[in-house]
Amino acid sequence: MAANITEVTENYLQPIVEELQLELVDVEFVKEGKNWFLRVYVDKTEGIDIEECAVVSEKLSAILDENDPVDFPYFLEVSSPGAERPLKTKQAITKNIGKNVYVKLYEPIDSEKEYEGTLKAFEDDVLTLEVMVKARKKEVALPYEKIAKARLAVTFN
Repeated sequence: MAANITEVTENYLQPIVEELQLELVDVEFVKEGKNWFLRVYVDKTEGIDIEECAVVSEKLSAILDENDPVDFPYFLEVSSPGAERPLKTKQAITKNIGKNVYVKLYEPIDSEKEYEGTLKAFEDDVLTLEVMVKARKKEVALPYEKIAKARLAVTFN
């Protein structure tokens, strides 16, 4: 059910984000406690402000009210993806080469399912991360199809 609602919402959002020259980062439909939340994450190169989020929310809310894809109460939230934005597409990964990322795998590589390090390259569907292992830098190759989740990672120096 949640997958269908997110897919329908993404279809409704496409013309809105194109009109406003925004990037649709993610859509999720999740239950937290007793409540359901339809969360939309949008952004643009120079960052997004609360007024732009409000415009997206108003336009999307009108479409959702008219088409009613969810037949029970839920909360609509529109926001920026934040500092640890998800990297859900190959384009998003490529755009963030040189940045610190967190990657969770479906199955272990070198006995590890989670990696955090600098994204050095993304070629032929393989991410190359520079990670620290016992105070030494090491490069690890992670095939795209084995990635369960990837996001930017904030580091404090």
